[in-house]
Amino acid sequence: MSVAYESHSGPWTVDDVLALPEDPRHRIELVGGALLMTPNPGVPHQRVSYRLRDLLQRAADACDAGVEVLEAVNLPVPDGLLIPDIVVVNADFAADAEVTVDPHEVLVVIEILSPSTRITDLKTKPALYAAAGIAAYWRLDLVPMPRLIVSELHQGTYADRLTALAGATTRIGRPFPFDLDPADLARAPR
Repeated sequence: MSVAYESHSGPWTVDDVLALPEDPRHRIELVGGALLMTPNPGVPHQRVSYRLRDLLQRAADACDAGVEVLEAVNLPVPDGLLIPDIVVVNADFAADAEVTVDPHEVLVVIEILSPSTRITDLKTKPALYAAAGIAAYWRLDLVPMPRLIVSELHQGTYADRLTALAGATTRIGRPFPFDLDPADLARAPR
């Protein structure tokens, strides 16, 4: 760990985390005053993230949805700061955003489960995204086969609404319509 981490005392704040120098090896998030450091995602994760972001942006543009699809942005949540893999955010707000994205402008937050983030993505992050009032939480699980679970906020918690399985094309209608076969996202280039 660098001196910036070692010289800090007491609970961390969002401002403390945002003041840290960029770390090319880790994603640094904040939960309950403690840093949550995970290694940057590997190639399969990056491949899926890029392809899903691209698919979503093309679909949003095709129906003039007025959103921007972004990867790995700082998102303040109650008692923390998270870096979701992908967010779908109001385009007008995104145009003016700088360091963080306002959770009230986020329509969908997406996490791609990795071995190093699986528990956090399944347990901790959904509760924080729900507390921030984000309408939809999607998780893309790559193991054993790619599948996208679409969950929507209902009475303060996320309820699974739809699962898109590898090998079948599924129509997802909100926040804009698009078709998805999760297997297409994970396929290695030829």
